[in-house]
Amino acid sequence: MHEYNRKEGVIGEALAQRYLKKKGYKIVECNYKNSIGEIDIIAKQKDSYIFVEVKARSSYAYGNPCEAVTPYKQNKIRRVAEIYINQHRLFDAPCRFDVVEVLGEEINHIENAF
Repeated sequence: MHEYNRKEGVIGEALAQRYLKKKGYKIVECNYKNSIGEIDIIAKQKDSYIFVEVKARSSYAYGNPCEAVTPYKQNKIRRVAEIYINQHRLFDAPCRFDVVEVLGEEINHIENAF
């Protein structure tokens, strides 16, 4: 990954966190990693856990940011979330998977993205 992309990703995640907090979400964890992969943001809204993938772009040159969350990536995120749920014994907690697109200063929050 290029340094520019990494910086863009960090900024995008910070903007996404601020956006979610403003919407009343509690940020539980950021950049949760296990042997399978990583989840950018784990948030909580009421009793639900939300696993959030953040996609930041500077332009539409490579399409909509959410298009980068391919079926392969979705499955990987699901498997990472499954481990998190098991580790934290959240078996009865409702959960969902969201994508937050960050394009410059513009934010698009896609709830139940997959």
